[in-house]
Amino acid sequence: MNRDIERNLGDQPIRHIMAQHSLKPHDLIVNATEQMTHKMVSRAIKGRRLTANVQHKVLHALNKAAGKNYVMSDLFNY
Repeated sequence: MNRDIERNLGDQPIRHIMAQHSLKPHDLIVNATEQMTHKMVSRAIKGRRLTANVQHKVLHALNKAAGKNYVMSDLFNY
């Protein structure tokens, strides 16, 4: 395991997108079609490095909640 990987990457664009649509983390949980937790959403917003699987879950839930078609690069800058 590489211990040099930075895991805390600061606020991510998803925070601003959620604010534009007046969405709270719970709104993503309610709209998720896959199992997702508040902790996953919290980590996404704070900039904690997520696995690709969790990123996709957050992306799909946000698209459903916002009624838009965002892509991964719109939500995360890593």
